[in-house]
Amino acid sequence: MSKKRILSGIQPSGTIHLGNYFGAIENWVKLLDEYECFFSIVDYHAITAPYDAALLPGRIREAALDNMAAGLDPERCTLFVQSHVPEHTELCWLLNCATPLGELFRMTQFKDKRQQHGWENISAGLLNYPILQAADILIYRADAVPVGEDQAQHLEFTREVARRFNTKFGQYFAEPKTIIGRGKRVMGLDGVGKMSKSMNNFIGLTEPAEAVWEKLRPAKTDEARQRRSDPGDPFKCNIYSYHELVTGDEQLAEIRQGCTTAGIGCIDCKKILAANLEKVVAPIRERRAELEKKPEYVRDSLMAAAEKCRAIARKTVDETKSLMGLGGQI
Repeated sequence: MSKKRILSGIQPSGTIHLGNYFGAIENWVKLLDEYECFFSIVDYHAITAPYDAALLPGRIREAALDNMAAGLDPERCTLFVQSHVPEHTELCWLLNCATPLGELFRMTQFKDKRQQHGWENISAGLLNYPILQAADILIYRADAVPVGEDQAQHLEFTREVARRFNTKFGQYFAEPKTIIGRGKRVMGLDGVGKMSKSMNNFIGLTEPAEAVWEKLRPAKTDEARQRRSDPGDPFKCNIYSYHELVTGDEQLAEIRQGCTTAGIGCIDCKKILAANLEKVVAPIRERRAELEKKPEYVRDSLMAAAEKCRAIARKTVDETKSLMGLGGQI
């Protein structure tokens, strides 16, 4: 029996951080043997907001290096660049023509950006972002999509796009399921919002240990612990939420007890976290350094993956056009 297929994507927006890794990539790696896996560096999505065109090629390359180093082995999955498969935007146009405008205006991300920047300062691409994301998924007839909790609305939108198309033109697209990894929503160092490069509250996946400690040392902890002697609640401490991702059960129980009884100070707690985090990221950092020495391998892997994707995507687009009355003999 053939494996079920999954697809997910990540934007080439600079350094991949711990939120990206524990919220998505770690889960992707765990799924490699269970599913036929397609992962996309979604550069078309990266241009929906203002960006520096001169920097984008380098960011795409960095994203490829980071994802490969984190475990997305080209021998075990299909890792490709979205813009290398032009069929994505062709299917996006077809789905655009089958999707009511009102559905797009209701999307949370668009409403938030519109309130922040006003109508005249956001692109039409941002409005159509969810349809392109639906095309990214449906073009490979994916059975499921591993995503973070913040993308749940967009995936439900994809299912709605599939249902609407099937009702109008005949049953064709399956409705993909959602797979959410254990990391779910990883908070930033400020403990207020999710980890984000734009908010500068992140730890880069391949940052050296010294740089990580400089960020962890002043990071927010449980506000009830003003002094070492103050007992706290580990479940109100952002640092403890990071421990849950990288610290073993026995040591985690000790930290939980130490925080509750004031038996461990916040600095000591952060030092333990830094050591455990380094055990996770050091091998990734080393693999990335090796990949940097093999630019031809990285480039050839992406090109081969795009060629494989185009064969699948072309078939989907042709069949979609046929159902819509396009592409046939006149």
